[in-house]
Amino acid sequence: MHTHRMKFSPTKKDVHSLTSTGGACELYCCKKDKLQNSGSTSEFEGYLHGDTEISFILVDMQPGEGVRLHTHPYQEIFIIQEGTATYRVGTTTLEARAGQIIIVPADTPHTFVNSGQGKLRQVDIHLSKRFITQWLED
Repeated sequence: MHTHRMKFSPTKKDVHSLTSTGGACELYCCKKDKLQNSGSTSEFEGYLHGDTEISFILVDMQPGEGVRLHTHPYQEIFIIQEGTATYRVGTTTLEARAGQIIIVPADTPHTFVNSGQGKLRQVDIHLSKRFITQWLED
């Protein structure tokens, strides 16, 4: 899933200045079509977008699609918005549906596949400004 990177440089229209009761700050805005896209996923890697402290993947997978076994040195959080998927986290296998949230501990092997009849939509939050993935399967 993570095969290459595009360098994203925010333009002036991506960064907005705001003033609030706490003082002045900058708001960063990014369109989904500016993200690294591999067909069924769109990737937001924090360091490329205003040096944000997290990264995330917007998942939109068809039945049977999934991600092979891997680990990260940080927690990963799956927020399932639509559909059903089967997750293997360590030695546990579970089926999860829209409305559920799964938190995978750091350094724990995990994988998932869309095991439902329809589209799987989820947000995969990586608690790192860069994706750091060790693939355990080819």
